[in-house]
Amino acid sequence: MKALVFHAFGGPETLRYEELADPVIGEGEVLVRLEAIGLNFADIYRRSGNYHLAGQPPYILGYEGAGVIEQTGKGAGALRPGDRVAFADVPHANAELVKAPVDRIIPLPDDISCEQAAALLLQGLTAHYLVQDSYAVSAGDDVLVHAAAGGVGQLLVQMAAAKGARVLGLTSSAAKREAALRAGADEALLYGPDWAGEARRWSRDGQGVSVAYDSVGSTLPSSFAAVRTRGTVVFYGMAGGDPEPVDPRMLMDTSKTLTGGDLWNHVTTAEERVARSGELFQWIRDGRLRLADIRRFPLKDGAEAHRLLESRLHSGKIVLIP
Repeated sequence: MKALVFHAFGGPETLRYEELADPVIGEGEVLVRLEAIGLNFADIYRRSGNYHLAGQPPYILGYEGAGVIEQTGKGAGALRPGDRVAFADVPHANAELVKAPVDRIIPLPDDISCEQAAALLLQGLTAHYLVQDSYAVSAGDDVLVHAAAGGVGQLLVQMAAAKGARVLGLTSSAAKREAALRAGADEALLYGPDWAGEARRWSRDGQGVSVAYDSVGSTLPSSFAAVRTRGTVVFYGMAGGDPEPVDPRMLMDTSKTLTGGDLWNHVTTAEERVARSGELFQWIRDGRLRLADIRRFPLKDGAEAHRLLESRLHSGKIVLIP
């Protein structure tokens, strides 16, 4: 099979398109021929050496994709060759073939394409648990979304709006502000010297937003300044660097809540993956959820795709096509 690999940590120039042996599946696994692969910032962090990688080179990136089952091992249950499937957490997905544990497989309905699944699942499942579990958004809430033009950000905006909340996006440029508004934000602000004050003034009563979804990290103190007394800050990423320590006395004095979020603490079983994905697919059918622009690259041009993602110039999803 062909795969996008790298032999040493570094920039996009380290990526190579090489011939490797086909994966050999065992019990409880299926072999999937990929039709679309989602590209995520985690792939960049792994390629650059910021995330730990087990094993020896050549390393194959990628955890998210969709395609057709080519072979099944013992214990595959109802899965059969020819089934269209997807996954959000199977390693070595930057290849023509990948072996996947049965419990990571998400069956694809006929009306959901492989490209849609590869563009949706990882970020969609993240946004899903954030608005359902980390803080259960409800009608009347004022919701602040950091990086609202990003992949998770745009989905958060849509999901919160669909639940009847007022949504305020935060973005780093005028173009991204427009992307957040197109996604359905009621208003969007640029990161400025007093964005927390602007967010409070935007809230219904001027006292602050109900919840702030913070994926930046270094903005955590300002997120607390933006939420109301008894409000919540959901911390789920550090794109802008490590946050400052939080003083628990401030939490006590203001009755504010800080909660963390990691997808893999919420999606722990096959049943959970299928159920949450099914809701995402239904929201696409209902029109409550729209995918941002999908930019396609041949898998062999993966280095170019990495450069575009690192540039942060594309506000939609990047998909690699084997």
